[in-house]
Amino acid sequence: MAPETVKAVPLTCHGHSRPITHLSFSSVLDDDQYYLISACKDNNPMLRDGITGDWIGTFIGHKGAVWQARLSSDASLAATGSADFSAKIWDTHTGECLHTLTHGHIVRAVSFPSQPRPQLVATGGFEKKLRIFDLSRSLSSKSTSSFPSSPNDSGPSSPSPGYEVGPGIHEGNIKSVIWSADLNILITAADDKYVRWWDLRARTPAATHKLEGMLGTCELDSTSSTPSLSVAAGKSAYFFSGKEPGSLLKKITTTKEIAAVAYHADSRKFVTGGGGDTWVRVYDFDDETELEVQKGHHGPVWTVGFSPDGKLYATGSEDGTVKLWKFCSDPYGLWR
Repeated sequence: MAPETVKAVPLTCHGHSRPITHLSFSSVLDDDQYYLISACKDNNPMLRDGITGDWIGTFIGHKGAVWQARLSSDASLAATGSADFSAKIWDTHTGECLHTLTHGHIVRAVSFPSQPRPQLVATGGFEKKLRIFDLSRSLSSKSTSSFPSSPNDSGPSSPSPGYEVGPGIHEGNIKSVIWSADLNILITAADDKYVRWWDLRARTPAATHKLEGMLGTCELDSTSSTPSLSVAAGKSAYFFSGKEPGSLLKKITTTKEIAAVAYHADSRKFVTGGGGDTWVRVYDFDDETELEVQKGHHGPVWTVGFSPDGKLYATGSEDGTVKLWKFCSDPYGLWR
């Protein structure tokens, strides 16, 4: 039975001083715990308890706005992409920077494959290049290196330059990189309005889809055993199969500009945020009607995402706050 959305006061997570650019959850771990990481223009991504929103730590080292932050599925590593022309890999237990991956321009997107303690990371950004870095080569080459001695130390740099997939194909800045459940498929969404599914064996696109309107978020739904890809562009939300490259399940067009979208497959509902107002909207996937309008943010909502158990969703706003919204009928977390 699909969960019924119940009105509850959202949890507000303070700490950032600039607009939130991206949110990402880990998978559910063995102890039923999961974690949330937030990227922000204040340069300092933050790690939180995913259920309560409680602050755990701040990753210090970037010297420019952080555009995207992701956790590995087991929450042991974090990856961040920044306007300081670098991506960084962090140890989430110590907060230390393990690798600094230097780029030639702003890094907008980072992604791990869905596996414990991943040894690969993919990046994209204003260079219009999709790159994959082998962290195991970096680890072996720096085995005698020490960790940063101060919070402002940027940490050891990776000697591996990474390899580029599909040189010259992207004609716009890459805004999102997603590693598919099939580890041979990487997905990119770029300002040239194309979503591309890359076959890493051939290093060529296995499929492409042209979007209408300005690209917003592009995220893989992790709440269901049959994952789907949700993409925001213009006033439309696109929902693709998570298993079949390029297979469009549905396109839903609304009356509002959509900057961010997240889909909850089991409840057949999706959530959006936009740049045109400060509200979060919940829609029915099947009949495409607006079910709820959630008010609480004081700026545009740029990022939304469901927790891995699907019982709450998180939103990040221009107002510098992260909010957690209850998405189940039973007591959960701090909602009693």
